[in-house]
Amino acid sequence: MLVLGIETSCDDTGLALVDDTGLIASVMASQVPVHALFGGVVPELASREHARLIGPLLDKLLADSGKKLQDIDRIAVTRGPGLLGSLLVGVAFAKTLALAADIPLIGINHLHAHLLVAGLENPLEFPALGILVSGGHTHLIKMNSPLDMQVLGKTLDDAAGEACDKFGKMLGLPYPGGMYLDKLGQLGTADPKLFPRPYAKNDNLDFSFSGMKTAAALWLEQNPEARLPMLGLGEKYTDEFFACADSKAKNGAASYLYAVADTLVIKAKRAAQTFRPRCVVVAGGVAANSFVRRQTAEFARDLGVPIYIPKNAFCSDNGIMAAYAGYLLAKMGLCHGNNLTAIARGKPIPNDYKVLSV
Repeated sequence: MLVLGIETSCDDTGLALVDDTGLIASVMASQVPVHALFGGVVPELASREHARLIGPLLDKLLADSGKKLQDIDRIAVTRGPGLLGSLLVGVAFAKTLALAADIPLIGINHLHAHLLVAGLENPLEFPALGILVSGGHTHLIKMNSPLDMQVLGKTLDDAAGEACDKFGKMLGLPYPGGMYLDKLGQLGTADPKLFPRPYAKNDNLDFSFSGMKTAAALWLEQNPEARLPMLGLGEKYTDEFFACADSKAKNGAASYLYAVADTLVIKAKRAAQTFRPRCVVVAGGVAANSFVRRQTAEFARDLGVPIYIPKNAFCSDNGIMAAYAGYLLAKMGLCHGNNLTAIARGKPIPNDYKVLSV
């Protein structure tokens, strides 16, 4: 079973091929240099870039893998959640390929795919506790199977990744701020009491990270020396730049990331009391953060279960996760018709699969 995966939910164009042996090949085009000029993703530019890149990327994927379109058994495409314009490019491209080559189509839930890709390297044991942390989402999910996933809690406002990006921007770091904030924080010493654990003094499993940004802004007002110097045109954010940063910036970054990770663990511990997970899965772009990886690993160790965190290349949006999720669903005999629709962020993704008749 050879599955083509297509991912265009935000600003990364990713395609990959997965079969019974695992990952065959993958290609990726990042739009970070385009959106960095604006300090964040511009939806209209993102969809235009997807449309420009997706065809040549498929050609490269097939050339790198030595496969032909006729060799593909299923086409899996991210249908949502995400930026609607970006999703429409991927879905339209997948539907065109499916119709032209008579290949069954499978729509993929982007959030589920983030969690499931951890199983590409280590077989997942169900039920699992999924901790999904990205720039747009922060969810706790009870994973009963590749198809059956129950949301236990989610962010009520800002996601953890957005909170990290915004603090990075406040400090003077470039886009995407969260990635550079982690690099800076690794050079500092965390003060566990410096920043609050937002929305933790309750008995539910939801998150709210908007208060983290407010706390960071207030701290910066009191510690203006922590703001980093602006680089000149063409200058790079090198290791030396981070090493020479003020100690307050390093320690502030470390303390902030510690508080974010600790908040995730507080709620994850609460979720683990509602059922007995056989493993913990941490996924999404923020799963690449060193503080999140370390503190969730300690949580799983205390819980006495294995933890599966995809390698960093699999944490950000990529075609591999769409291909692997599609592979798992294809093995269950599931697919969609060519009336598959894209679903924007904020709307539920239905399990409206149909069983493929042989």
